[in-house]
Amino acid sequence: MNRFFFLFLLVFVPFLALAQSPKPATLAAIGFLEGHWKGTFNGGPIEAGWTAPEAGNIMGYIRMMKDNKISMYELFAFEQTEAGPIAMVKHFKQGLIGVEDKEKSDRYRFIEASDKQALFEKEDASIRIIYEKRTPNQLVIRRGEKKTADWTFSDLFVFDRVN
Repeated sequence: MNRFFFLFLLVFVPFLALAQSPKPATLAAIGFLEGHWKGTFNGGPIEAGWTAPEAGNIMGYIRMMKDNKISMYELFAFEQTEAGPIAMVKHFKQGLIGVEDKEKSDRYRFIEASDKQALFEKEDASIRIIYEKRTPNQLVIRRGEKKTADWTFSDLFVFDRVN
């Protein structure tokens, strides 16, 4: 009986562990971003849009306006990697003048997702971003900073669905 038990441990336990290990998330985990959204930020209107996941990517943008002029553009590319989705963000001033070096983008690695929420962390671990679909017609982007041992999040952008 002990030999059978030992054989079971050697053969089946590693197999069971592999079968239960989580698979990397896919872009479908953030597919809820898709759509056209509007809100207000810093005293002016903001507008955002994201495409549906296709061919291993999602494209998106946010444009921020104040006093009837553009104040900032953010362009997003979410790409599927073997480790899961990665978010890349570039910021531009009016005139499409890049804020980051032309060879650089802010990069955020995927941490986890639930049905209507996804958490990303900046590659230097200084910031976390939560994308949250609070209702079918409301999308919120929350920014987190580490305060002591815990992360503290606050709403950064609150959008309502257009159409």
